[in-house]
Amino acid sequence: MKVFSNSETFDYSWEEVSTANWRKYCPWNQKSTHVIAVDTLSRTVDPQTGILRTERLITCRQSAPEWLKSILGVNMEESQVLETSYVDPSQKTVTMVSANLTWSNLINVQETVVYKPLNEHQTQFTQDAKITALCGGWQRIKNSIEDTLVKRFRENAIKGKEGFESVLAMSRAVFAEEREREKMMLIRDQVHNIRLAS
Repeated sequence: MKVFSNSETFDYSWEEVSTANWRKYCPWNQKSTHVIAVDTLSRTVDPQTGILRTERLITCRQSAPEWLKSILGVNMEESQVLETSYVDPSQKTVTMVSANLTWSNLINVQETVVYKPLNEHQTQFTQDAKITALCGGWQRIKNSIEDTLVKRFRENAIKGKEGFESVLAMSRAVFAEEREREKMMLIRDQVHNIRLAS
C-alpha cells in the first residue's frame, strides 16, 4: 500500500469553499477536463445534526501508461468513483470520502478530503489517499502500479488546486454581481415606493 497526502490553504472563507465545492467540476474549471460526468445519487439532511450527506458518481477519462494496461489487461480510459460527502455546518467541515468502483478487484483507492476553516478568510484542505494494488504477482509489479497511481494523484493535486482556485474566483465574482444586482433592485423599489407615497 502507498499513501498520498496533500495539504493546501485557500484564501477564501469556509462558506465560499463549501459552496463552490459543488461546482468543482463545472466549465469554470479548465483543469478538470478529465471529469466527464458527475451524477448525484442521493442527498439527505440529518434532522438532528443538520449534516448534509451526498452520494455522487464521478466518471473520469484519463489514459494509463501502456505498461500498466498490459499488466492489468483492461481498458483503463474511463473510470468511476463513488464519492460520499458530509457537510457539517455547525462544525464547519466538508468531508468527502471516495473509492474507485472501476477495477476495484485489481486496485483499491480510498481517498479522504477535508475542508475546514483556518480563520475567517482562509480554508484548509487536506487530502489523503491509500492506494493498494490487489493483483497477484511480484511485489515489484505491485509497487510499480502503486507508484504510478501516487504520481497521478500528485499531478492531479496540482491541477486540482489551480482549477478549484479558478472556480472559487468565478464564484466570488458571480456572487458579488448578484449582491450588487439585489442591492440595485432594492434601491429601485425604495425609489418607486417613495414616488408612490408622494
